[in-house]
Amino acid sequence: MSRILVVEDERHLAEGLRFNLEADGYAVQVAETGEAAIEAVTSASPSFDAMVLDVMLPGKDGFTVISELRQAGQFLPTLMLTARGHPNDVLQGFAAGADDYLTKPFELSILIARIGGLLRRREWLEGRMRNISEKPGPKDVFTFGDKSLHFDALELRVRDQVFRLTLMEANVLSYLVQHEGKPVSRKALLEDVWGLHEDTDTRAIDNFIVRLRRYIEDDPTKPRHLLTVRGVGYRFFSSPAKVKE
Repeated sequence: MSRILVVEDERHLAEGLRFNLEADGYAVQVAETGEAAIEAVTSASPSFDAMVLDVMLPGKDGFTVISELRQAGQFLPTLMLTARGHPNDVLQGFAAGADDYLTKPFELSILIARIGGLLRRREWLEGRMRNISEKPGPKDVFTFGDKSLHFDALELRVRDQVFRLTLMEANVLSYLVQHEGKPVSRKALLEDVWGLHEDTDTRAIDNFIVRLRRYIEDDPTKPRHLLTVRGVGYRFFSSPAKVKE
């Protein structure tokens, strides 16, 4: 039975979510503040399988909660609930470390479907990688140079270092790898990965790419794998030798 943490300060909504998620077969715990959410995640045994996290909370807000958990090495799949429907607020959540979002008010059936999607996402990533690598060995591992992306474990391994990835970071890297050598526009990333279709300030995407470069580049200020295509977006190369100087 999957364990879900619901972080929501509106008690009637929290209890309604608990009731319906339990009826759907999940075990549910509720936290009403950001501080309580952090305590619940870091002390849970066994750990939670997913978290539903409201943005507007007393004390630490949802953006702060997810950011602090990621910094502490907690990579719990997280669906953010936000009354802020503006795409830039959604991207702020993704930049902080969220994996999916839902704008209030929402339909319960959609929320349950999104939670199920989070719990299945690793399987989806493994399926994507079967179409990417023709290398021998595990098909959920993509190797380039001295780096390897382990999509099943949501990890990037660089020599003796291991970087944990959020589901969204893994999704973005998977998308770029699938389109290796081709320019990928910011619009394509917004629509195909983030699921946003409105006109959006793309600085949040650029900041997200900056973070990925810290993982995969030897010198993030001089990228050789994840290049900017001016006026378009980005292009991924597994081998720096393919990059024209």
